[in-house]
Amino acid sequence: MALLWLVLVGGIVVVIHGVWFGRPALRKLKYSRQFSKLRCYAGDELEMVETISNEKRVSVPWLRLESMMPVSFVFRSGSGMDISQGEIYQNHKSIFTLKPFTRITRKHPFTCTQRGIYPLNTATMTGGDLFGVWRSTKPVPLQMSMIVYPSLVNAEDLPAIYQVWQGEVEVSRWIVEDPFLILGVRPYGAGDPMNRIHWKASARTGELQVYKQGWTADPQSWIVVNIQESADMWSVVTRPEKIERALRYAATAAVDAIGRGLPAGFAHNGYHVGGGRDTLRIEPDYGTPHLERLLEAMAETELKCMVPMEQFLNDEVRLNEEAQQIRSYLLITSYVSAAMEHEIARLHEQGHRVTILPVEDVKGNTKAVSA
Repeated sequence: MALLWLVLVGGIVVVIHGVWFGRPALRKLKYSRQFSKLRCYAGDELEMVETISNEKRVSVPWLRLESMMPVSFVFRSGSGMDISQGEIYQNHKSIFTLKPFTRITRKHPFTCTQRGIYPLNTATMTGGDLFGVWRSTKPVPLQMSMIVYPSLVNAEDLPAIYQVWQGEVEVSRWIVEDPFLILGVRPYGAGDPMNRIHWKASARTGELQVYKQGWTADPQSWIVVNIQESADMWSVVTRPEKIERALRYAATAAVDAIGRGLPAGFAHNGYHVGGGRDTLRIEPDYGTPHLERLLEAMAETELKCMVPMEQFLNDEVRLNEEAQQIRSYLLITSYVSAAMEHEIARLHEQGHRVTILPVEDVKGNTKAVSA
């Protein structure tokens, strides 16, 4: 009989405890998550700050907070979280005990190891009483995303041809001919494109004459990344490390050019988030907001080819015929095929310059070449 009463009283205590502490466990709980930065470069170390507060008179015996994070966010050991890793995402669990009218703040340092745009939309809270009689769960919406740019490369680690392109763009900033500013005619010289010949003046003088053009400042600088790792590659990239390296080169070139007050554009022949069937082309411009736009485009680039690079260059030839704008291209690529060389030669005939920045192989022994 004594044992029966003990069981009965114990059951009543458990139920009362569950009703008093378990049922209202998630009521008047507030949770917030902040990051030290929402835009960073791959390799940067950031800090995630979690704040949870209990704004009621009743304690919360236990509270489990779970959230999904990209596996490329590498948290320090001893960050106060239990982490279960998968191939793409990792599940983070934090356990709290909250007294009445208590706020807890936890800081979790981590490193962003890979470029990309990562949505961080939800967290899940689960709480209850000590005996597990009552348990409730609810999601916490968090509308935020982390944009991780490609990491930058030291100038001395870039192929030597980059310094050549850098210097030529800086010099040509003040000496590029303006196709819309005609000052007269002059004798034909080696390297003058055929589309500049003034046929009437040539017939009148008996010698080939070309338009004499004025000069303008700030030529259009285009940074172009070839998503293809080889001429016979199609669709998904099989050696992503080479294209990731190309994107790091592109980010470095963009930061350098815009940092020196030069306009820079960006394009590639792959897929990108929300791009549909159109290849990415961001027109050259100045300033920090434009640089952030370029870096964001690099962050969201998918390692999947949309069109071959020779077709992309052919489209550039066609667009340049309509635009009549002299451009300086920095083509970052793992290879140069015969078809690409043909289209590059056509761009040269239009008066544009194409500098090839090679992406070295794993051993880093690819030579720098210029077109």
